[in-house]
Amino acid sequence: MESIQATKQRFGIIGNDPKLNRAVEKAMQVAPTDISVLVTGESGVGKESIPKIIHSLSHRKHGKYIAVNCGAIPEGTIDSELFGHEKGAFTGATATRSGYFEVADGGTIFLDEVGELPLPTQVRLLRVLENGEFLKVGSSQIQKTDVRIVAATNVKMVDAINKGKFREDLYYRLSTVEINLPPLRERSEDIHLLFRKFASDFANKYKMPTIRLDDAAVELLLKYRWSGNIRQLRNVAEQVSVLEENRDITYQTLKHYLPDMGSNLPAVVNTKKSESDFSSEREILYKVLFDMKRDVNDLKKLTLELMKSGNAAKVKEENSSLINKIYSETHSQEDDLESFIETEHSPVREEKVEVLNIAELSSEANTPTRTKKDAYDFAEEIEEEENLSLQQKELELIKKSLEKYQGKRKDAADELGISERTLYRKIKQYNL
Repeated sequence: MESIQATKQRFGIIGNDPKLNRAVEKAMQVAPTDISVLVTGESGVGKESIPKIIHSLSHRKHGKYIAVNCGAIPEGTIDSELFGHEKGAFTGATATRSGYFEVADGGTIFLDEVGELPLPTQVRLLRVLENGEFLKVGSSQIQKTDVRIVAATNVKMVDAINKGKFREDLYYRLSTVEINLPPLRERSEDIHLLFRKFASDFANKYKMPTIRLDDAAVELLLKYRWSGNIRQLRNVAEQVSVLEENRDITYQTLKHYLPDMGSNLPAVVNTKKSESDFSSEREILYKVLFDMKRDVNDLKKLTLELMKSGNAAKVKEENSSLINKIYSETHSQEDDLESFIETEHSPVREEKVEVLNIAELSSEANTPTRTKKDAYDFAEEIEEEENLSLQQKELELIKKSLEKYQGKRKDAADELGISERTLYRKIKQYNL
């Protein structure tokens, strides 16, 4: 078997990165077998070189080698392209046609961008991988083919499987051996070497002197992210070679050919509010409105008792705890709102809050002024609600939760569905 360096030279692969060398080595090792191979890596890293190595070093090297870009073939015709069709199988099928799997019998098919295959075509491909059988479009006659399949994708296959866009069983059939090619940004030692090779090639092609980079330009070349990988680097080398009259390229000159230079700077914090931020703010406002509604009902009760007795001192004495509660909660809510505004709506723990019944509020707002008898009836209804002792139930729940978690406020707050800050206020309010 020839050496890795000789194989790279034979197929025009430039670079000495260990990950690149390992990918070439795996391709050489798997070539003599008929194992299916999946080549992965970002767009532009040179995935098309691996299937060529595999085919050339295999016993199929004298057979046909067909490269198919699955993403470039329309969904309606891809089955016909891959498996062929019978005459009259669909509109425009004026003659019987052989597909790639029939033509490449005894050779190798390279399926580039295999992650873009439609699901029905994936089922057909799985059958070829399992037993070498396929059906032409419009035919019921099973045909056999002996084809080595090498596939490539820049899609994250696990994500595609989870989203239902790619069959899991097909993925495992294709990826018996998986070869990953590293992105160019992880091959920093190879970047300048590749650029010089491309610059020399374009100088010969366009009959002009070769461009040269100064030290600052080389440093910029190495620090750039190269999201388009080798393909992007090649395009930049070609642009600079053709457009620049001065063959000595400086940092400032090269910078003009590198788009999105900001992508290499520290990431700017996104100050735009996310949907979850707005959701948290909305829940806080609902909580405040609900507490205000409860306080309004308490104030209604006090007002109606004053109307019945006419003795303000007696009402104040009998309802001192309620008055103090309303006073303390009102100020606490004001403090919460001020703190909320001062921190520019900082992230807040989600609280389970009871949403206001807007229909009830609307109906109360539109109800005509109550008569005195209606007012007394309403006061009796409030008294019945008060007898349910919501405050006592709340106190009991807080006590039980604190006992359950041995006084750990964070765990107790999570259990109750409120923030730790709210729980602390309640503990202080009830003198727990």
